[in-house]
Amino acid sequence: QVELVESGGGSVQAGGSLRLSCAASGRTISSYAMGWFRQAPGKEREFVSGITRSGGSTFYADFVKGRFTISRNNAKNTVYLQMNSLKPEDTAVYYCATDLARIPPRSWNEYDYWGQGTQVTVSS
Repeated sequence: QVELVESGGGSVQAGGSLRLSCAASGRTISSYAMGWFRQAPGKEREFVSGITRSGGSTFYADFVKGRFTISRNNAKNTVYLQMNSLKPEDTAVYYCATDLARIPPRSWNEYDYWGQGTQVTVSS
């Protein structure tokens, strides 16, 4: 069992930055690929970014490339999502999730454990 807790969300103006954290407990996350997803009201949960177990490879949705950066610190059992140049359309609840696959899947239903989410609101 892995418990995930996201933090770092909040309200910012367009162009601003936030850094999300996902702290894990119960098991070391070094065995898991990690993903960040988001869900806006009335929309499906969508892949934002993923990172392999070692952190050697990262993956991004096209709409965040060049603006968001995923990283992980396995010693701290934590994954991060640095979000820069935020846009109003980035407004959503952001979730982190774990998966035993070598490459983080882009489909939310392939992930095993989820956090409760953290709200990100970007105003214009």
